[in-house]
Amino acid sequence: MSTKNLPKPTAAELEMLRLLFALGPATARQAHEAALETRPDTNYATVLRVLQIMHTKGLLNRDESQRAHIYSPAQEQGSVQTNLLKDLIQKAFAGSGKALVLAALRGGHVSKKEREEIQALLDQEK
Repeated sequence: MSTKNLPKPTAAELEMLRLLFALGPATARQAHEAALETRPDTNYATVLRVLQIMHTKGLLNRDESQRAHIYSPAQEQGSVQTNLLKDLIQKAFAGSGKALVLAALRGGHVSKKEREEIQALLDQEK
């Protein structure tokens, strides 16, 4: 399955992807332990099931060479973010990247430091 044909991750799957991007390849137990840091009520069986579903969908790779399977994202973090961003721009901003950026800047979602970084990037492009 090509990366362009992968299904969009659900909210729970996105959370698991964020964990795996931070952890690197991990077993279900390692992913569960990481999830407990932000959500103490997280159940191991739920984490395992989400990982298995994500593997079936093609969102994760699974190394089965050891008893404890090791899961890793099938796409790089930047690729996942770019695909989700393209979808958001099409659905919520009628295809306008400018509208997305303006909404983020006006909506208070960008800190002063982030604005400075954005401005530096824009200045570089000139």
